[in-house]
Amino acid sequence: MIRRREFITLLGGAAVAWPLAARAQQPAMPLIGYLSSEASELGGGRLHAFRQGLSETGYVEGRNVAIEYRWAEGQYDRLPSLAADLVHRQVAVIAQAGHVLGAFAAKAATKTIPVVFVTGVDPVTLGFVASLNRPGGNLTGATTLGLELEPKRLELLHGVVPTTKTIGALVNPIHPNAEAQSRSLQAAAAALGRKLQIFNASTERDFDTIFTRLVEVQAGGLLITTDALFISHAEQLAALAVRYAVPAIFQFRGFAAAGGLMSYGGALADLYRQSGVYSGRILKGEKPGDLPIHQVTRVELIINLKSAKALNFTIPPSLLGRADEVIE
Repeated sequence: MIRRREFITLLGGAAVAWPLAARAQQPAMPLIGYLSSEASELGGGRLHAFRQGLSETGYVEGRNVAIEYRWAEGQYDRLPSLAADLVHRQVAVIAQAGHVLGAFAAKAATKTIPVVFVTGVDPVTLGFVASLNRPGGNLTGATTLGLELEPKRLELLHGVVPTTKTIGALVNPIHPNAEAQSRSLQAAAAALGRKLQIFNASTERDFDTIFTRLVEVQAGGLLITTDALFISHAEQLAALAVRYAVPAIFQFRGFAAAGGLMSYGGALADLYRQSGVYSGRILKGEKPGDLPIHQVTRVELIINLKSAKALNFTIPPSLLGRADEVIE
């Protein structure tokens, strides 16, 4: 027969043991590795869209999923070691953000951990996937119209500066499609009867020199090509365009919102939201090779009318009528 004191002792011991056992049985939260070529303070908007996509699949950071962040701070040579570190941490999925070189680094670091990439370049051409519908392997992701829209951006810029003889194009020479970008733009400029001068920039330190050169060669406008470095520094490029009174066009809205003349391209938020959706679906058990490449097809034209007035340019009414947004 068990005495009352012994019974209480046994009961108390069990009461202590039960919560410990319950905690031990709780599965650890899945871990996502977020690999960005940018600095953390520059990637906030894209990260917000990524988290939104995650939430659409039922995952909320800190509640039922954890995220390990690795920021290359614009130093692309750090990406391979950062990707390797995430692999060492045994993350469940790697979500690449910023420069597409991050996706190359993640692809080289693992053949088994799923990688979700974002890019404005054809992922089949990059060698990421076998096809858009059936990627195969451990990579999938989202892509937006980038290179395909460069000639159209040049045409839009020419519509604002129709009398200029020379237009500049800012290109990152380490971009995988840099040569294709240059060839496409040269052909488009020739069709418009204009001279195109290419300016190369692989770091933000090159920007000031390039804008000085634009003025020296009397370029009447600047087209900024699709590249994660330029996306990361869209506000800086917009400020330089204002300072040097250069009408310029870029791919994403942030450039026009920061004072650049125009932007024309896919919605960046859509791209990163889809990255979050795919990351969540993979956490739920879907295989990356079975997830078709999501193509963001929504294109928007943003015109900063305030900048146009400051530059003393008149935006043709036909162009204003096509704009998805006019900033005044």
